Order: sequence, then C-alpha cells, then structure tokens
Amino acid sequence: MNEGILVLNSGSSSLKFGVFTPRDGDEHAWLSGSAKGIGRDNGSWSMKSSDGRIDVAQDHVMETQHDALKRVADALTEHLDVPLAGVGHRVVHGGPRLREHCRITDDVKHTLQEAVPFAPLHLPPALALIDEAQRIFADAPHFACFDTAFHRTLPERATRFALPREYAERGVVRYGFHGLSYESIVGVLGADLPARTVIAHLGSGASLCALEDGRSVDTSMGMTPAGGIPMATRSGDLDPGVLIHLLRHASLDADGIETLVNRRAGMKALSESDDDMQGLLARRAQGDADASLAVDVFCTAVRKTIGAYAALLGGVDLIVFSGGIGEHSDAVRSQVLEGLGFLGAAHRVIATQEERQIARHCRRMVGGE
Repeated sequence: MNEGILVLNSGSSSLKFGVFTPRDGDEHAWLSGSAKGIGRDNGSWSMKSSDGRIDVAQDHVMETQHDALKRVADALTEHLDVPLAGVGHRVVHGGPRLREHCRITDDVKHTLQEAVPFAPLHLPPALALIDEAQRIFADAPHFACFDTAFHRTLPERATRFALPREYAERGVVRYGFHGLSYESIVGVLGADLPARTVIAHLGSGASLCALEDGRSVDTSMGMTPAGGIPMATRSGDLDPGVLIHLLRHASLDADGIETLVNRRAGMKALSESDDDMQGLLARRAQGDADASLAVDVFCTAVRKTIGAYAALLGGVDLIVFSGGIGEHSDAVRSQVLEGLGFLGAAHRVIATQEERQIARHCRRMVGGE
C-alpha cells in the first residue's frame, strides 16, 4: 500500500477520520471512521477498512477530542503498516490572512491564533487538536485545509457588508464556509456540472452556495458560521437591531450574545428543546406545533435562498442536496422543493466527501515540497 494521508475532520462533538491512499488517479479511503457524541454519555465509535478486515462499531464514551484522537492513534498503531505521508486538518476559518490550504508551521499557528476573534468557538479547539496531533504524529508534515478557501472567487459585491470600508479592511467581510464540501461535489459532478448550480449543504450546520461554472459567486454564511439560514442551534441571519436590543434590555453582554446565537438559537429554540431534524420530524408527525414551526422555518429559509440565487444566476440548472439532512431527509428535500417547480431545475442528492477532498489537497502539497 502506498503512503497514507491521515485526515482529521473535527466537529463540536465529533471527530471523523480517514486514511487515504492513491488509486487510479484519486484518493481511496483505505480506512474511515468517526467518534460521535464526544463529551456526552451516548458516545459511539466506528471504524471500517475498504478491504473488510476492520469493521468496528460500538458504544464508547469519550470525554474530549483528545481522547478521540488517542483512540485514532491507537487504531493506526495496530492496523497501519506504512508511514504517513502527511496529516490533513479541516480548519473552519483561516481569518483574513489564510485563504489557501497550507502546511502548518509555527507561523501558520500564530496567524491562526490571531484569527481566533473571527471564529472563537471553532479555532481554539482546532488549534489544540493540531498541537496534540503534531505531538502524536511527529514524523509527518501537517496541513491545514480551510473551509473558506473555496470562496476566494466571491466577487466584492458578495463579500462586502454595507459598512464603512475601514471594517472590510480589518477583515469584517463575508468568507463563506463548507467550502471543502462544495468543492468535493464539484469534483463528483465533473463534466456533468451545469453552468448554474445551487448546492445546499444541510446538516446541524447548514449553508447554501451559488455556483457559476463551478465557481462560488455567493453563499449564505457570512463572516462566521453563525450567519445565513437558521441551523440546529445557530440563529442564522438576524436584524442587527435585535442584537442591539438584547444588549441594552436583556442583560446580555457580548459573551451572552455569542452563546445565544450559536448554542441556544435555531431549531433548538424554535422547538423549545430539539435540535435534531429526525426528532423534529417525528414530533411533527405526532402533531407537535413547535416542532412543525422549526421544520417550516428551516425549509422556508432554504427555499428562499435558492430563489434568491436563481435571480442572481439568471436561473438554476441543478439543485444539489448534501450534508446529513440534505442526504437523508426526503421530507425536508420535498418541502424545500415545494413551489420551486417553476425553475425547471433538476435536483440530485450527493454525499459530501470533505475528507477525500482534504486528502487530495494534502497529497498535492506533499508532492510540492
């Protein structure tokens, strides 16, 4: 087996991983797995190899991302019999100075540390995981692959907020996220990618992207992953006056606002308990009005965004659904598409391949060293 690329894709309560090897001109997932429910009492661990020798699925409680990473390292020690060519990390936000995938050096980590104000919930744990991974896999080069990189093609009319230029010069602009997912879907479609495409990456974090000839020309998330459509626990876009009102009259400071819009909003707030779409749909089927409202708000926001992108692109040839909800919920896809028949657009479901996309970039960067 050729040298592998280890990919680490960390979420707020999960760690996906894979070891990729080159085959037929692309990256092949020799080993893939995930740790889910990190920090919860319903955690799970799964791991599978493409040759069928390894197939593990079990309940397993892991307190931290570091515990999950240690489990990955133990698995590779047991099963991997070749050295790693590199380790790739999905990094949600590179801030204003890091917009291209790169090898992780001390200078890069310093720049990421400076970018923490742009993603205070995502970057600190990402940096901590990078430090631990570099300690464990010390003999391999490590690479950062940014979710923002795909959106470098956004025109200024899409990146600029209606604020004085001085703020844009300080990095207060639209960056866009889920770029590795969007890029992987462009790769899957290949020559079948039409000129005007809208991709809806729908999961606990959700966003949409308008593509013109495969290039991102608009996207729903903004300076941070809290913007855009309502999500599992994130508010999405809000009237700025709402935040001003809460600061003045609800005894909330900046930290309180941050917690509200990232962890206490979205479907969780609308349903008054549930942030899982499967659970919300089950409750709706039983006549739960709050759950029904949450689903309606979510699907309506997705539909409105697709409509807006149709106007931007001058029509839509293809709508792609991806992400956990987009791939697995017929009910959500059907509700989103209601009323969009006039577009005459085809629609497809395509599984996101973020880990493979990271492996592709890492293999390229290893070869370029």
